[in-house]
Amino acid sequence: MLLCDIGNTSYHFLEVNSAYCKNKKNSNTSIIKEYKTEVSSFNPSSIQEKIFYICVNPHVKLILSKLDNWIDLSSHVEMFNYYETMGVDRIFACEAIEDGIILDAGSAITVDIVKNGLFEGGFIYPGLNAMSKTYKNISSALDYSFNFELDLDKMPKNSRDAISYGYLKTLYREVMAQDMKLYLTGGDAKKFASIFPHAEIDEILIFKGMIKIMKKADLC
Repeated sequence: MLLCDIGNTSYHFLEVNSAYCKNKKNSNTSIIKEYKTEVSSFNPSSIQEKIFYICVNPHVKLILSKLDNWIDLSSHVEMFNYYETMGVDRIFACEAIEDGIILDAGSAITVDIVKNGLFEGGFIYPGLNAMSKTYKNISSALDYSFNFELDLDKMPKNSRDAISYGYLKTLYREVMAQDMKLYLTGGDAKKFASIFPHAEIDEILIFKGMIKIMKKADLC
């Protein structure tokens, strides 16, 4: 069974054993293959098998709507608990858990809270690349990579740590204030693990939400 999470720049595929969908525990041992391809170079019509997908890229979604073997899972979500303009990737990540806070570190950083299986709200924060460019645009003297080994309990005494503190401490304080189990997902999840050492890294959290929706809709 092939699943796909499509963003603005890439197709993220997960191929799983069909038993993965039927298994309540969804063991990672049922994962056959995980890989990404670039939106700019991939031709979705090159795949003939059935693919279940979600997509935040309007141009790609239009292309896929004309391909019968690409099945959009977004129409199977009960939207009463979410807001109209909420990204489908955030929705499916929330569907994957019963309780906790999700930090999805991608092009943007999204932080969402789920309690008793219901979305409680969340916020959007600039991703690493976006925030790095912001500092660089202010001054070339602020063109630094973020220091994830920074001690957030001490005020910085150099420029790199100063911009790192300003970016990371704000996010850290808001996330920790929720006092909930934290899930890290997205392309930069491992970088944030040093800031949130207690968190659980789950790089396929969105896919777990997709499978949960597929089970509810009897699609597997």
